[in-house]
Amino acid sequence: MSIELLTILFFGALIFFLLSGLPLAFVLGGVSMIFLYFTWGPQSFYMVAAQTWGAMNKFTLVAIPLFVFMAMILERAGVAEDLYEMMYLWFGPVGGGLAIGTVGICAVFSAMCGISGAAVVSMGTIALPSMLKRGYDKELALGCINSGGGWGILIPPSIIMILYALISGESVGKLFAGGVLPGLLLLVLVSSYIGIRCVFQPHLGPALPREERGDWQKKMTALKAVILPIIIVIMVLGSIIGGITTPTEAAAMGVLGSLISAGVYRKLNWNLLKEAAHRTLRLTSMIMWILFGAYCFSAAYHGMGANHLIENLMLYIPGGRWGTIIFIQLVIFLLAMVLDPAGIMMICVPVFLPVVKSLGFDPLWFGILFVINMEIGYMTPPFGFNLFYLKGIVPPGITMGDIYRSVIPYTAVELTGLILIMIFPQIALWLPRILLG
Repeated sequence: MSIELLTILFFGALIFFLLSGLPLAFVLGGVSMIFLYFTWGPQSFYMVAAQTWGAMNKFTLVAIPLFVFMAMILERAGVAEDLYEMMYLWFGPVGGGLAIGTVGICAVFSAMCGISGAAVVSMGTIALPSMLKRGYDKELALGCINSGGGWGILIPPSIIMILYALISGESVGKLFAGGVLPGLLLLVLVSSYIGIRCVFQPHLGPALPREERGDWQKKMTALKAVILPIIIVIMVLGSIIGGITTPTEAAAMGVLGSLISAGVYRKLNWNLLKEAAHRTLRLTSMIMWILFGAYCFSAAYHGMGANHLIENLMLYIPGGRWGTIIFIQLVIFLLAMVLDPAGIMMICVPVFLPVVKSLGFDPLWFGILFVINMEIGYMTPPFGFNLFYLKGIVPPGITMGDIYRSVIPYTAVELTGLILIMIFPQIALWLPRILLG
């Protein structure tokens, strides 16, 4: 059977079973094992087992449950409430200030934990009712939470970056450093969009009335809310950049910081630890099963020799090497609308990364573009995770249609950021080279 026909059947089977609603891990693993059996024979199963066992022995994987546990603790520690109160006092007097402050808090949350759900749930519970009560346009408010909440996988630490490093062989530390400036760029772009729009349409984000604005004493007192988040960021990112810890060891530092925060806010108790551990077990188990399936997929894909087919196909895309990169980003963007980000990474990185390297592009830069696309995928219809996180906590009057419409302008803004990083690669590459060589 020709490699062309095998490729069509292989990816066709993957898409069919994914769209039928079967779990991603079992689709990746099951379809791959079937194709391996008919192309390589029963001995191929030993190869998959050896690859998977080798992957499970990687020390980097320990960071995943640690970062998840840290996020689960922080989500309930009370940090978000104090951050919002501080932001309310400082940004509230400005038009659109509550929305701008909300995306700022999302960025802070992202720098403390490696998943997006924590910021979406926290801000959806705390900031959204406050903005709606004060006359903010519901789509502006929903969109800023949806957009900012996705930065948890871009601004380090990031579980998605750890998975990308495992598949691609890139340094986790360099990926973390590479995500800092792009994350700040998206923060500036989204904040600028909210501020400029509220200048021309002030009714969308009215400033707080004078009687609700705090005096300078209250504002300065409220700044203590950023002390614990800064300590956690220094414990995690500072220890990596300073060469004190590896990314995996830094995850343990982050857990310590989250436990200290919960203790300071008097939320540290047995029930909190039990619930956080249970949710960590569920999420980590899901990630590990997807990783198992991904190694089966990778073995089957390379075993069929389909990578050479993909590389040859890329040569026929118009626009040369840049046309190929744009085409790859478009494919990833479309997939992110319908599939799980971790699954997209498992499927696409083994396909596209050899092509990117053969064209002479920096794989670290491509990794940051990939993660940004995954982050945008968290907020884009029809199946972006943040959309459903938000739907679970919004007031009854807000429909799924409202949430879908709210992300349209924010998606355009973040795609603008993606394009800027494509045009100016040093936005992603400068900091890793300065800090890590």
